[in-house]
Amino acid sequence: MDNLFFLLYSVIISLIYTIAIPILYLLSKRKEKYKKSIPARFFLKNNPPLTPNGVWFHSCSFGEARAIYHILEKLPTKILRLTTTTETGYSAISEVSSINSRYLPFEPLLFNWIAPQKVLVVVEAEFWYLLFFLAKKRGAKTLLINARISDNSFHKYYRVRWLYRVIFRYIDEVYAQSNIDKKRLERLGAKNITIIGNIKLANIPSATKRLSKPKALLICGGSTHDGEEKLILDAFIKLKEIEPNSKLVIVPRHPDRFKKVSLMVEEVAIEHHYSYHNYSDNEAFNSDIVVADILGELINIYAISDIVILGGSFFPIGGHNASEPAQFGCKIISGVYYFNQKDIFSTIEGIAIIEKEKLSKTLIEYKKIKPAKIINRTDINPILKSIEKEL
Repeated sequence: MDNLFFLLYSVIISLIYTIAIPILYLLSKRKEKYKKSIPARFFLKNNPPLTPNGVWFHSCSFGEARAIYHILEKLPTKILRLTTTTETGYSAISEVSSINSRYLPFEPLLFNWIAPQKVLVVVEAEFWYLLFFLAKKRGAKTLLINARISDNSFHKYYRVRWLYRVIFRYIDEVYAQSNIDKKRLERLGAKNITIIGNIKLANIPSATKRLSKPKALLICGGSTHDGEEKLILDAFIKLKEIEPNSKLVIVPRHPDRFKKVSLMVEEVAIEHHYSYHNYSDNEAFNSDIVVADILGELINIYAISDIVILGGSFFPIGGHNASEPAQFGCKIISGVYYFNQKDIFSTIEGIAIIEKEKLSKTLIEYKKIKPAKIINRTDINPILKSIEKEL
């Protein structure tokens, strides 16, 4: 039965590939973001096989590639073999190993591309049948890590559960994010499942120094983007009416906006008779508003903040890492556009998620917000121990 499935699947996926070749070629010529990935993935341009007998990690894109850094740094660089499917992902894995970083070829091209490896580690939901089948047949122990199945994805996967049951026959071990993920994976045919939490929480940055907290309510607008500073300033003005001693620190996400934000704060401060300064001029929080115009200080500011308004989430940007302020028990307010951080947000309780029009009201009623708490910590040691058995 397995042999028949393998044959049919290989024929069908090869036909799809053949039909798609003209479209792929045009995309690689017309779309800037595909100019490197499509030729490498679908035509093997500048994309030779990985060096054999290593530990092969495959991650889809930038976020997944960055998430495994904490695992990669525990292993010798010389044994690492890294693949991805996107250009942003490739930029992330190339920082770790410029010699053994590749784009993962489309499935029909894997027959002549996959070299024998000791271990294959696939991140999250890259369920490529031929990837697991060929890697295992050529001697690799196969792991699926940081596995999760969202509500929407599970219903889609379950409709074709027969396919996933075949795929999971070639996955030796699964490391899931939560108990609900484990149950869903089991229904799809997964075995040998261990719950370890989200690996993105395995290496939350710690404060690098202790700052002096003012004896006042301290609000931090963290990693803010264009348009968000005005929202935060407007909300802070209204808070000041009932909490006159409160203070605000704004930390723009991008350094090229420091000057623009400083000028905006200066205008507001003069109008409302607030004191203000740039952090680069005075590393203290004795003014009503401070603009943190120095890189690397955000995590230290989170450590002394009472309330964090998390930037990148009030406009369609995707949000930023809520685990950084949550580790300090801050009260966290986020906009609704945190789509790039859903997996992190799901591990934290207490985040107030609001429409931008409700920011002022929510900030004024900050006492109703519970301090954020990380509810699922991560232990990557089971993954490392499993890999080390094969070395």
